[in-house]
Amino acid sequence: MPGQHAMRIWHKTIPLLLLEAGLVVAWSSGFIGARFSIDHAPAMLVVFWRCVLVCVVLLPFVLRQLRQASAAMLLRNAGIGFLAMAGYLAGVVQGIALGVPAGLAALLADLLPIGMAILAALAFRQRLAWRTWVGLTIGLLGVVLVTSDALAWGDAPLWAYGLPLLGMLSLAVATLWQKHSTGAASLGLLANLWLQCCVSSIGFALLALLEGSLKPVPSTGFVLSVFWTAGISTLAGYGLYWICLKRSTPTRVASVLYLSPAVTLLWAWAMFDEPLSWLMALGTAISAVGIWMVLRSEPAESRQ
Repeated sequence: MPGQHAMRIWHKTIPLLLLEAGLVVAWSSGFIGARFSIDHAPAMLVVFWRCVLVCVVLLPFVLRQLRQASAAMLLRNAGIGFLAMAGYLAGVVQGIALGVPAGLAALLADLLPIGMAILAALAFRQRLAWRTWVGLTIGLLGVVLVTSDALAWGDAPLWAYGLPLLGMLSLAVATLWQKHSTGAASLGLLANLWLQCCVSSIGFALLALLEGSLKPVPSTGFVLSVFWTAGISTLAGYGLYWICLKRSTPTRVASVLYLSPAVTLLWAWAMFDEPLSWLMALGTAISAVGIWMVLRSEPAESRQ
């Protein structure tokens, strides 16, 4: 139908840079939402109900697509979604819950562009231009400067420091799987989001049960945490992530997220009155230079 077709291609009329800017803002909101929610409920309980809310809201809009999709397509998209959401969030959040400092966990998660580039080279024999590697390295240096004030070595067990790294690798694998899977895109964005939240909620439910119960907390803070992370971090964050991936390379999409730590600190300054520093400004500028080099060598694609 014409209306459904228009809904599927609306994002093609928006400049890619504007979509990427929205991605950075929405993606960084997840760290703020997680920080806010910790004061009101266990972290895994919030992400579980966040997925449940998204599934309930999206179901009327995707039910027909899900019924028409083949079992192979559903399984493929479910696997991609589980790695992208459950694998990534569980690794980062559980690492923090076990004592890994939030700044260090975020830095390990921000290794995504490097991890993705290495995996692409190993799995798909993709050779990146030297400017891309230089840009990724410069961008990472900027991230280190931005987060330097928040970096610390906690008292978590040694193996727990590998959880954020595993979470990052899980998202990297999901991204490359999605990009190189021709059938996954035909399911549709909203159906993909519904499916990834559905399968991820199972993993989050098991982790939440280990922390206590699946019963929602009767508090305003808990409700705000669920709605914040469901609307901005999940629907907008992951939605824009997959849209940008359709229109550009995985390396470019991941490199843009180098700006998320700086935007996260801006969120924290606006919402929690946390101080800003000159290192943050310097690191943001350096990351911007690195991202610019990646954008020059990893142009947008229009194959999909």
